[in-house]
Amino acid sequence: MLYAIISQDVPNSLALRQTAREDHLKRLDQLKEEGRLILAGPHPAIDSENPGEAGFTGSLIVAEFGDQASAQAWADADPYIAAGVYQKVVVKPFKKVLP
Repeated sequence: MLYAIISQDVPNSLALRQTAREDHLKRLDQLKEEGRLILAGPHPAIDSENPGEAGFTGSLIVAEFGDQASAQAWADADPYIAAGVYQKVVVKPFKKVLP
């Protein structure tokens, strides 16, 4: 089943994100290689593709997991959590309808 992992950053998280970004992306690449990643990306803090110093306010990942507990365990092990980037992470079942 698909799960949405919706994360909210702490204020002014850009420097923290940069310290853990490489390890964070490695985990996403692994999901992609396994054919389980539907989409992933950050929420810019301003209305711009490249928000620069404004940074980001959180992230969204939609991926396939065996069950919600597995999705939650994967989210809990994100390097952004260890680095203090995320202040809140919500994992919810997701049903893709379109496209």
